Amino acid sequence: MTDNNVKSMVGKVFNDIADALETGQFGRKIRVGITTLGSEHGVENVVKGAEIAQERDSNIEVVLIGPKVDSSLTQVVAKTEDEGYKKMEELLDNNEIDSAVTMHYSFPIGVSTVGRVITPGKGKEMFIATTTGTSSPHRVEAMVMNGIYGIITAKAMGIDNPTVGILNVDGAIQVERALKELDKNGYKINFTESLRADGGCVMRGNDLLSGVPDVMITDTLTGNILIKMFSSYTTGGNYESLGYGYGPGIGEGYERTILILSRASGVPVVANAISYGASLSKGNINEVAKEEFKKVNSAGFKEMLEGITKDSKKGTVDEEIIPPEKETVTGTISGIDIMELEDAVKVLWKNGIYAESGMGCTGPVLMVNEGKVENAISILAKEGYISNESNIC
Repeated sequence: MTDNNVKSMVGKVFNDIADALETGQFGRKIRVGITTLGSEHGVENVVKGAEIAQERDSNIEVVLIGPKVDSSLTQVVAKTEDEGYKKMEELLDNNEIDSAVTMHYSFPIGVSTVGRVITPGKGKEMFIATTTGTSSPHRVEAMVMNGIYGIITAKAMGIDNPTVGILNVDGAIQVERALKELDKNGYKINFTESLRADGGCVMRGNDLLSGVPDVMITDTLTGNILIKMFSSYTTGGNYESLGYGYGPGIGEGYERTILILSRASGVPVVANAISYGASLSKGNINEVAKEEFKKVNSAGFKEMLEGITKDSKKGTVDEEIIPPEKETVTGTISGIDIMELEDAVKVLWKNGIYAESGMGCTGPVLMVNEGKVENAISILAKEGYISNESNIC
């Protein structure tokens, strides 16, 4: 260790002691990183939200990841969005930050985000499961998974027995049947009742506005629209001023606590998203997720999901295809239908190109090595998965 590193470490210890004596708060602070590039309202919008988040909670330390700015917050310099994402991931993987907030992040299939809104009817907070990402290419399977993700998030936020409702969209009744099967098999779910006279756990628009359930289950695209409306209905849509953002990416085995903001998120939502991330870290979201997946899998979760999808797989690539050797995938290709995404991956594998599926904020993406993007696009166009060559993200 160099003399400079030793001095830096000693200086940080003394600063921590001074902060503890001043605030009366001893012990490690929760560190939340936030990338500052990419906002439609500018870097200063994100920085201001970050400063408010730290000012109102002395138990957290906000780390700015982006260009150098005039702020007293801790800063990690990144000159581009891509560099910011990479540094954010490094900080998370090295346990230098506990959670992170960012924009336009591509999660793998199987991971989707649980948003948190303030409903206008009664000012109640509600989790929307889910709002970005894709739990599964199969709609009903995805919504069942979304329900578990919402329960996990609510429990990490301190709600021991969250109430659950299912928004009345296509597939809601199938989702209800599946979740009640899990409940019968031993994974207890606290189904709520609609405020409408006929009751039931399938939620109407009235229930949505009043925040009847703690966790509202829906498909991700509907959830994405809902959170945009809840966040910006008072501003005309171009500035999200309410709520906590699109939330953390949840999925079995996924351990990075990354929360999503829209590029339209304003200062209040930026501040709230950071607080949301800090609360999830304090609530040990990863440990909660492990425990809940253990319990739900013991109730036959995976077998039930297989039953949902076994009769729906038509026209897929059925042959066994061994993927090429894994390589770095930084190039992304968009414009592929979600129902054909996994087949498109196999088509590229068959042609010797390693690929992975993912989900960006604008829809499904294929991720390949940057040097093979053009070849991959040519193959996908020839096979009918994309219509033209303007599909580079």
